Amino acid sequence: MNATTRFAGIELGGTKAIAVIAEGNRIIDRRVIPTVAPGQTLPALRAQLDRWLAEAPFAALGIASFGPIQLDPAHPDFGHILATPKPGWTGATVAATLTDGLACPWRIDTDVNGAALAEYHWGAGGQCTSLCYVTIGTGLGGGVLINGRAVHGAMHPEIGHLRLRRTIGDTFSGSCSFHGDCIEGLVCGSALRDRFGMDPAYAADTHPVWRHVAADIAELCGTILLTTAAQRILFGGSVILSRPFLLPWVREMVVDRLGTYLPFLYTGSAEQILQLAGLGTEAGPLGAIALAQAALNAAGR
Repeated sequence: MNATTRFAGIELGGTKAIAVIAEGNRIIDRRVIPTVAPGQTLPALRAQLDRWLAEAPFAALGIASFGPIQLDPAHPDFGHILATPKPGWTGATVAATLTDGLACPWRIDTDVNGAALAEYHWGAGGQCTSLCYVTIGTGLGGGVLINGRAVHGAMHPEIGHLRLRRTIGDTFSGSCSFHGDCIEGLVCGSALRDRFGMDPAYAADTHPVWRHVAADIAELCGTILLTTAAQRILFGGSVILSRPFLLPWVREMVVDRLGTYLPFLYTGSAEQILQLAGLGTEAGPLGAIALAQAALNAAGR
């Protein structure tokens, strides 16, 4: 592998999908496709891969998909979307549609695991043996890396569906169709629309609901720190990026709740532990490229 080796990547998100082609980890071309019905979105992505293949071969493909998704290669539903609140996508054959007939190695993982891997190699996760990437946007997802490897087990981490301690006085019942007031049902884009009773983009920074949102995110961070011993939690997604005051509030609340128990957590260290993703909006597309490079390395090429 060298700096000019070509890799293809697909970041399949809940709102849009991004197909990229890269030389090394430098993206040289991309196409953005709305995530509509799987019968439209997936063939359009595959057609783009075929167009790039016709121009020049790529060494490997990485697929970073929203979840939940079956990642066990031995399972008959490997590469299929599992039960999801996104209409029409339960059972979608993501991997097969995108890879059937390809001669190159490929790897599929969650979009957040991919983004965590990209941050580990090229972003704000360098030198970390334990890392969590959290995106808050259309949904909420979290990818966990230990020693540079994504955590897999019975499936993959489903951080967005943790049900956490609520702030006293916050009566919002949540918007998740599966769990109501899980963390995704409290702070993702559609949840915020319900909480504010309007498009959250028009909610003033001084609106008191933002303190509840920060408290919910702080509770999530505390849970991640206590359960994974993450050295760093990196944030991406439109919700956290559009309201820069949220992260300082989250840090303050996490230190207040856990700083007397976790010896590594205090006001000074919280700025290092809880950060915005170093790659910004490129964490997702580069996550797909990181997965492609991992696929090539695993194939010994």
